[in-house]
Amino acid sequence: MAIVDKALQGRVALVTGGSRGIGRAIAIALGRRGAKVIVNYASREDAARETATAVEAVGGTAATVGFDVANSAAVTDAIKAIGKDHGGLDILVNNAGVAVNGLLMRFSDDQWARSINTNLSGAFHCIRAAAMLLLKAKENGRIINITSVVGEQGNGGQAAYAASKAGLIGLTMSTAKELASRGVTCNAVSPGFIETDMTAEHLPEAQRGKLLESIPLSRIGRADEVADAAAFLAGPEAAYITGQVLRVNGGLLM
Repeated sequence: MAIVDKALQGRVALVTGGSRGIGRAIAIALGRRGAKVIVNYASREDAARETATAVEAVGGTAATVGFDVANSAAVTDAIKAIGKDHGGLDILVNNAGVAVNGLLMRFSDDQWARSINTNLSGAFHCIRAAAMLLLKAKENGRIINITSVVGEQGNGGQAAYAASKAGLIGLTMSTAKELASRGVTCNAVSPGFIETDMTAEHLPEAQRGKLLESIPLSRIGRADEVADAAAFLAGPEAAYITGQVLRVNGGLLM
């Protein structure tokens, strides 16, 4: 008989970029543990609703909310509404991100700004807007930032993406120190190469074989494996873990 884990029953979670890929998997994993999951989307409302349906199918409750994390005012308004409509906010997962790739010598200001504004500033906007709600949650307050192995070791052709994800690690540690006195934790999950639409788009088949040779576990990771790490950090088992980077990369970076 499967063990039913409802450790997040009664908790309200916001997952940015929750309509697909890793964000979708995280939303479902939190719902499976009993959370009410608010699925954020920037443009794909249909996909966000599909994620919400999947959350409910595993025993959680769900709602959707559309806003662009790069828009500070929109973030503030949306999170204020979440606190009012759903009675608070216990868990914030900053997953929304974009990969704008290209050689730095040819990279435009607009490409750089888009990467930083979404991947790094977007997380900052959400943390700042949610801080008071999370502090009210006290020891149940959780912030989980989805960074990347690229932010830890860099990668050719991904200077902006790497910089934004590296910055997210620094933001994680600083936030952890600021909020720890009230029991709120802040951690990062750092995926390696995970099978998602984004990976399929930016990882040509010709490079896949070479990549697999560099991964000790000899395979690309799954979105649900990242989601399980996030769901652990969101739960009571992780109450004494803060300011850490949990690597889910198959041994690619040790």
